[in-house]
Amino acid sequence: MAATEVFVGIDIGTSGCRAAAITTSGQPIALHKIDLPPGRQPQAGYSEQAPEAWWQALCAVTWGLLARLDGCRPAALALDGTSGTLLLSDDAGQPLSPGLMYDDARGRPALPRIAAVAPPNAAVHAATSSLAKLLSLVATGAPPGMARVLHQAEWLAGRLINDYTRGDETNCLKLGYDPTAGGWPAWLADLGIPGSWLPRVLPVGGRLGAVTPAAARSTGLPAGLPVFAGTTDSVAAALAAGIGASGDAVTSLGSTLVLKILAEHPVSSAPHGVYSHRVFGRWLAGGASNSGGAVLRAFFTDREMAELGRCLRTDLPTGLDYYPLLSPGERFPTNDPVLPPRLTPQPDDRARFFQGLLEGIATIECAGYTLLQRLGAPAPRLILSTGGGAANVGWQKLRQRRLNAPVVVAQTAEAAVGAALVARRGASGD
Repeated sequence: MAATEVFVGIDIGTSGCRAAAITTSGQPIALHKIDLPPGRQPQAGYSEQAPEAWWQALCAVTWGLLARLDGCRPAALALDGTSGTLLLSDDAGQPLSPGLMYDDARGRPALPRIAAVAPPNAAVHAATSSLAKLLSLVATGAPPGMARVLHQAEWLAGRLINDYTRGDETNCLKLGYDPTAGGWPAWLADLGIPGSWLPRVLPVGGRLGAVTPAAARSTGLPAGLPVFAGTTDSVAAALAAGIGASGDAVTSLGSTLVLKILAEHPVSSAPHGVYSHRVFGRWLAGGASNSGGAVLRAFFTDREMAELGRCLRTDLPTGLDYYPLLSPGERFPTNDPVLPPRLTPQPDDRARFFQGLLEGIATIECAGYTLLQRLGAPAPRLILSTGGGAANVGWQKLRQRRLNAPVVVAQTAEAAVGAALVARRGASGD
């Protein structure tokens, strides 16, 4: 009897590594996770991990996943990694720097140089961008033997196939890659960045190569397994949530409020932190508010929120005009670095206060999608919800009243499943 084909996705996060397997129909059938050792913060604004720890985690998680795949045969693989996480390496992929994590902001002094040459809407103007990190690492000269600049997912894929020359469009966006033009812009040379350092960029799902015998021995994966260009963790999570058509949107109700919507054309606004990833012929645009679940947790325990969530009067708005923030400053959908939190008056009725905060976050979500439409995105036709707040039925009703679109809980939030969907798409040749 022939073994069942499955597609494998690997998600490298900040605290753990997950691997998922899905069937040809896209149904997840196995998931395995292991923890990563804590990163380092050698000084304020710095955030590092050892690349070798990523590889060891990948090897451990693939062995664990394969043990759950009785009677199944991996047919293809793709990886996702944290956005903007990168390292320097030599031509053979040997790391020449630590892995600078998504939130590493040591590149802030490079921002004036970037602003002098980069277009205003390029996704490189934040201190945490890949480009700012690269310039900080080579500020006093490139390390001896340096040949490659690689993002987390690209370096790991390179180790699987023993080819460190390739990257993907989504990870490379924050390094300066122009997905609209389909190439690296000439202005990177004005920053002293030679083209030889930069990967050859493939679209998400493009074929990178195949697992080598040496990598097969380390990971348990079959030698010759096709490896396809992956993506960032947030894009993989959106794919896992179930987006597929223009107007499909994903709201992540986590510590912060993150919105994404699939559009036919790129959407961008650097002042609001809005930019677009090209995925399977469409554009995934989004932005992130500083509001979200972290504000709720400043006032309520998880247990209180679960209890009060059952008491929401969705048919009776509180009239409380809150803008829930932990501290001053907002970028999306309002670009105001000193915008103050608006959390008064606070009624004695805890249930009413809780509902007022949820109404305030729902109002921000509505304003976010309105801004994305003003920038050129379609109106949401379906909003998929992920994150801890997605399970709150009352909050879902509050949001649906404001958003004028169906609001449903996403089928999964596992980025590893999204990476597996990329592998399936790449293997299909679509």
